[in-house]
Amino acid sequence: MLFPSRSFRRIFLCGKAVAELSTRCNLASFRFTRNPIPLMPSRHNCCANQIISFPVVFFWTWPLFVVASRFIGNSRSFTTKTSPNEEEMVLNEIFAATATGNALRSTSEICNAYIDKLCRSGSLSAAAGFLKSLHDKHVFISSIAYEALLAAASEKNDIGLVSQVFIDAIGSSESWPPTSYLYVAKAFAKTNDYTRLFRFIKDVVELTFPGLKVLNRIILAFAEYRQIDQALLIFDQIKSLKCKPDLIMYNIILDILGRAGRVDKMLHEFSSMKEAGISPDVVSYNTLLNSLKKVGRVDICAVYFKEMGDNRIQPDLLTYTALIDCFGRSGNVEESLRLFNEMKARRIRPSMYIYRSLVNNLRKMGKSELAMSLLKEMNSCTQSDLAGPKDFKQTKK
Repeated sequence: MLFPSRSFRRIFLCGKAVAELSTRCNLASFRFTRNPIPLMPSRHNCCANQIISFPVVFFWTWPLFVVASRFIGNSRSFTTKTSPNEEEMVLNEIFAATATGNALRSTSEICNAYIDKLCRSGSLSAAAGFLKSLHDKHVFISSIAYEALLAAASEKNDIGLVSQVFIDAIGSSESWPPTSYLYVAKAFAKTNDYTRLFRFIKDVVELTFPGLKVLNRIILAFAEYRQIDQALLIFDQIKSLKCKPDLIMYNIILDILGRAGRVDKMLHEFSSMKEAGISPDVVSYNTLLNSLKKVGRVDICAVYFKEMGDNRIQPDLLTYTALIDCFGRSGNVEESLRLFNEMKARRIRPSMYIYRSLVNNLRKMGKSELAMSLLKEMNSCTQSDLAGPKDFKQTKK
């Protein structure tokens, strides 16, 4: 059996002493290189900041091969992964920035840079654990770090990590960008595991109830990512958890069903909303009118427009736009003109779309003279006389 020489044993014992000192004081790290400078036995004691390296040939000499292999296995390259020592250094820097408040780099900047490094190296679990440790120590950071990790986990379709990061982020960050909800929808889009989806929604409900802002944005994100069925399942899950939907959630569901062409289901949910004691607003009625207009249900449009008046809900630009176009397409241009004049009497500026709709429908009905009159009126309008895209957006809000 071969044994290392006395000089080799001295080098090994010296290296071991430095390793113990480095672990305790967090002052140094070991690096092994392919072409190290050979070390000769020294009469001086090793200090903490020395770099101990072994010639490549030593790795294949028993038992130094076993010892060196363990050192190499525990050491991580800073270009791909991070070592525990680096994580401790980052934590200490964050705590220092939090305590002093006047550090060169803020807490968020330090954390964001470190999380970005971990995500680029693929160390997503380490990044999640790092953020969790900050949360447990009551160190709250911006949503940028969470969003970066959420995007990386979503890209890998890691539903478990996405759920974990999202839940942790809700309790750690006050501002949460809407794009982050799309990452959640993207992660769940490629799976039919509804059990995990329901568990995720249950966790969110338990964490955010009685507030519904987060749940509303989740449903909206699934709809925007074209996951209509999953969005509706989430809505049903919320109701089964004895969590009463609010007006905003119902309006989102009405819009989802209307855009999908599920008019009967939309009308059913509208009735359920009123039965639950939630009074519809102008957004609710506009959603109904626009969806019914697309399928040519003029009779029902008239019913809901009258209901708006009975409930003292004032129609706005979107309301008149839907009704004027709806009656005009059905051939009832007289009603369209009446609504047009009523709108102007209420000092609601017509849009270019309304003028063009009236002109086209009048021409179809053979009323060219009246169509030309409205066209001339439209051309004489200044930009301030007409409603623009901002008016529609403000009304939607």
